[in-house]
Amino acid sequence: MTSQHSDHQQHDHGAMTHEKPTESQAGLHAGHDMHAQHTAASTGSSAHAGHVDHSGHEEMFRRRFWVSLVLSVPVLLYTPMLQMWFGFEMPAFMGSQWIAPLFAVIVFIYGGIPFLQMAAPEIRNRQPGMMLLISLAISVSFIYSLAALFFNLGEGFFWELVTLIDIMLLGHWIEMRSVRQASGALNELAKLIPDTAEHLMPDGSVHTMPVSSLKAGDLVLVRPGSSVPADGIVEQGESDVNESMITGESAAVKKIAGSKVIGGTINVDGSLRVRVSATGEQTALAGIMRLVAEAQKSKSNTQILADKAAGWLFYLAIGVAMLTAILWTAAIGFDLFTLERVVAVLVIACPHALGLAVPLVVAISTTSAAQNGILVRNRLALEAAREIDVIIFDKTGTLTKGEQGVVAIKTNGVDENHALALTAAVEGDSEHIIAQALRKAARDRNLQTMAVSDFEAIKGRGIHAKHNGKDIWVGGPRLLEMLDAKPDAGFLDFASSAGKKGQTVVYLIVDLKVFAAFALADVIRPESFEAIKKLKEMNIQVAMLTGDSKDVAKAVADELGIDLYFAEVLPEHKDEKVAELQKQGKRVAMVGDGVNDAPALTRADVGIAVGSGTDVAVESAGIILVKSNPLDVVKIFKLSRASYNKMIQNLVWASGYNIVALPLAGGALASLGILLSPAVGALLMSLSTVIVAINAQTLRRLNLGGV
Repeated sequence: MTSQHSDHQQHDHGAMTHEKPTESQAGLHAGHDMHAQHTAASTGSSAHAGHVDHSGHEEMFRRRFWVSLVLSVPVLLYTPMLQMWFGFEMPAFMGSQWIAPLFAVIVFIYGGIPFLQMAAPEIRNRQPGMMLLISLAISVSFIYSLAALFFNLGEGFFWELVTLIDIMLLGHWIEMRSVRQASGALNELAKLIPDTAEHLMPDGSVHTMPVSSLKAGDLVLVRPGSSVPADGIVEQGESDVNESMITGESAAVKKIAGSKVIGGTINVDGSLRVRVSATGEQTALAGIMRLVAEAQKSKSNTQILADKAAGWLFYLAIGVAMLTAILWTAAIGFDLFTLERVVAVLVIACPHALGLAVPLVVAISTTSAAQNGILVRNRLALEAAREIDVIIFDKTGTLTKGEQGVVAIKTNGVDENHALALTAAVEGDSEHIIAQALRKAARDRNLQTMAVSDFEAIKGRGIHAKHNGKDIWVGGPRLLEMLDAKPDAGFLDFASSAGKKGQTVVYLIVDLKVFAAFALADVIRPESFEAIKKLKEMNIQVAMLTGDSKDVAKAVADELGIDLYFAEVLPEHKDEKVAELQKQGKRVAMVGDGVNDAPALTRADVGIAVGSGTDVAVESAGIILVKSNPLDVVKIFKLSRASYNKMIQNLVWASGYNIVALPLAGGALASLGILLSPAVGALLMSLSTVIVAINAQTLRRLNLGGV
């Protein structure tokens, strides 16, 4: 920010522009690759390769569930125990005693084998997990039942086997369906891009062509109600554009010549002619989809814990089964009852609810974030946000708009609006940021443009023009010196007060008399005040970082109510301020524009990059805000805390089921007449799975838009 207007005609206008990230963004349909092969473990490429990624098999699980369910009916009907329980008899005929075993074998082969196949990588990598536990449960049931049939060991577990497989298939189908629905917004993003575009030819004719054939530089016509086919710049026309699907902003955004538009957004009312700037993989939408897809695939610490818990549970199940066998054998000998208890333990150890506990929350929270203009590149960043003690905002472009604005006006014997309109008219031919600020202030007040003539730039001092035969000057203190114009005491006090705040003062002089003074500064975003207030309510300390002078920093900090601020900090030293706070034992989040703030964003415990529309691929940050709205930072902390709580709730419930069920299955309360059969255990397991799924779905009701 400059301190004097006298030199404003000489400033380099290009200095205010921001560089765009150069990284190529991912393909437009990245979201369709969310459901990958059912295991990464076979390649051994991941540190957690033993964990089976069994997403993407919704249709397979659905089909096998229904077929297995139908095949299970004869097994249930021809099970003597169930006939006795429910008081019915099935017709007996030659070979009818083989109906239950035969159909149970078919169900095991058709419905159970997929679990065994998915358990193989866990065995190869010596990392037992979900699939191995499921396979253990159904294999033990199957082998024991066949042994009971052929060696007269008593009643087999055929009906328990088929119901267990049915429940496992149903649970996985529900899981896959829930994950798909949670990730549905990602696939919906792919549908935003229209199939065709209206290409404007050099002769003015319109040619309909596939969007895939568009290239940068093409001119397209976007009619009212249609979608923008690609990122671009408006060359002609004026309209409101609905960008809510990209930015989360509900209000339509006004677009005029020179405005950027994003592919996939919807043109509301006017007709636009847009020069294409990016297509396919380079569009903002493709970048957003890639980031969301990466986040949904990435693991959080809690998810890694769930994976490890499945491995621990495998060893726990084996241990409890061995202990059960030893204790019951010592008590009553190794008989059918003892064997049933061991089998019950191994069957009930199946950890389906544990496997569902975290992935559902991850999918829902990441998609919810994207719908609110928050792009999570790294799940660890979102999870870590709940533990942040201090958040540092880079001032310019984050807490402020990054552009000059008129913040105060002082006049003497002339109306404020008249003085502003006349000043804006004199500055009409200048493209300097201060001139633009004065003109914008006049437009915001809907002031009519005044006619001026004989425009003349006075090098290093200001501007001169004529209006109604009078000489008009606009400039800073050096112009006053040149004209020997003497401001009265009121103007001197105004200038002194503005100077203490680091604001620039511009004077309007008419016939060598000072008529008005304007104080200009980097305008604070209206949302910044509410954001700071809410962050403090969440017990998060707010700090501000800026390269501006101490006076400017103090003025902005005081106005926003920020106690801690760092002024006159060079870009290359910003990360040092982050490190200082970290050395004090604080967990720090950094909010910056992702360009010159990259080192600080990387060093921070959570790096949050702000950008707009197309600037979404910021590699130095774990979280990207599509809009430069500081209130979205509050949404991050709110979502982080809520999603973590849901993960813990689900893990506690899922683990609690196994902790309670395993001792009961082993017969710990047998003296009280309480024994948990494999079938009842399977039903309870199914119930725990449903509860975990429902609890995760409640995260959808979290109101992020109301922060």
